[in-house]
Amino acid sequence: MKRVDQKVAVITGAACGIGRATALLLVREGAKVAVTDINDKAGSDLADEINASGGVARYWHLDTADEDNVQKVFTEVASEFGSIDVLINNAGIAGVDKPTHEISKKEWETLMSVNVTGVFLCTKHAIPYMQKASAGSIINMSSIYGLVGAADLPPYHASKGAVRLMSKNDALIYAKDNIRVNSIHPGFIMTPLVQALAEESPDGAAAFMSQLDSLHPIGHIGEPDDIAYGVLYLASDESRFVTGTELVIDGGYTAR
Repeated sequence: MKRVDQKVAVITGAACGIGRATALLLVREGAKVAVTDINDKAGSDLADEINASGGVARYWHLDTADEDNVQKVFTEVASEFGSIDVLINNAGIAGVDKPTHEISKKEWETLMSVNVTGVFLCTKHAIPYMQKASAGSIINMSSIYGLVGAADLPPYHASKGAVRLMSKNDALIYAKDNIRVNSIHPGFIMTPLVQALAEESPDGAAAFMSQLDSLHPIGHIGEPDDIAYGVLYLASDESRFVTGTELVIDGGYTAR
């Protein structure tokens, strides 16, 4: 069954990890995908891979913190594919890991420009296309750390909490336009970022991964596809009665 047949999906941060898995899954389920990222080679390679397999995709370089860039890309996506039906605000960075009183204003603003302002700008420029169609789904990638704290990464936690509340507020504002807005809250997922952290750990990669696994009652961290399937549900009409909520996909992390 093609669960998102002919829907046009814009995915930010689509070149690797969760974004890549989401792009591949949505295409398999019938969507046309705008692959956007700042990693031009990986993003372009992904679009080529999708097209070679019979799917429909195109790559755009997108700095989500640059409003002119966002507006230009979204205009081109709508012109190329005819609409923007689904927006997945996936792009994000981890930022600095320092106590709050040691973080510089520049370090704070660098993270917020991507994790919060980027979500705002992409939402802002997707909404008019969805209003024109009287339908749409916006899926904002938050985190378990938009729900609970962990005594690290203060800007990251603040940004993911902001994304959660932005999602709820926009869900209320745009419900009258039949535009749904939800957030997803992953636990630790095996992405290139997590793999790099494991390899850099002074305790060794195996010990690092064992510690991460132990944080999740289900016994292990997740895979990008675990999150991609959540995106697929929220992008599809199966979730037509779901808006303003958070979908927690965390192996039980926040159940404790």
